[in-house]
Amino acid sequence: MVNILLNGCSGRMGQVITKLVKDREDCKILCGVDIRKPESSDYPVFTSVDEIPADMKADVIIDFSHPSGFRKLVDYAKDTKTPLVAATTGIAQTDIDYFKAQASEIAIFHSANMSLGICLLKDLVKKAAAFLGSDYDIEIIEKHHNQKLDAPSGTALAIADAINEADNNKYEYTYDRHSRSAKRSKHEIGISAVRGGNIVGDHEVLFIGGNEIIEITHKAASRDVFADGAVKAALFIAGKPAGFYNMESML
Repeated sequence: MVNILLNGCSGRMGQVITKLVKDREDCKILCGVDIRKPESSDYPVFTSVDEIPADMKADVIIDFSHPSGFRKLVDYAKDTKTPLVAATTGIAQTDIDYFKAQASEIAIFHSANMSLGICLLKDLVKKAAAFLGSDYDIEIIEKHHNQKLDAPSGTALAIADAINEADNNKYEYTYDRHSRSAKRSKHEIGISAVRGGNIVGDHEVLFIGGNEIIEITHKAASRDVFADGAVKAALFIAGKPAGFYNMESML
């Protein structure tokens, strides 16, 4: 039985994970952390990791919270030698660099998107970019609900990075074209963000040639797909030696 510390337990994803874990027999939520303490809960909830008793030791941490408190959580994970699944979106690059540095002491799992389908999409777009070459323009369109704070999404950037790394990092990213008057460069990836309603998460990659368009699309039907990926990641990383892990490591 894997004991999970759920950071951000009162948020949307925290609630989905709580429901999902309740129906599993291989793990349970030992405790939760959230600044918004629920009126009732099946497990103890603390407003800060500082409040967690020393004898309450989790096997792994799942974090679906807010980027502002992420570094403190990493420090807690390092101090308690607890593997960490970092699933919060919108983490600054400086914080990503920080927790990667701590991976020499603890096991850290990070992915911009916890969906197995997105992992497959990244592999497909790398192959498409290598096959189609520079004769095709590349555009990424991501769509999310109107409460999402960061734009473009971390997943869109991860997709662009996957393409770029597969092609000698020759691309630069263009987020906004209205402020300039210039032709599209052959070595750019356009990234557009749409925010509206309750869209869970759609990502579309277009390879646009002179006579054809190839579209590779992933649509998340519910948040369950992200929760399931995060729990699988937690079970995978629990007990692992120090190091940096991602979806590719698990698959």
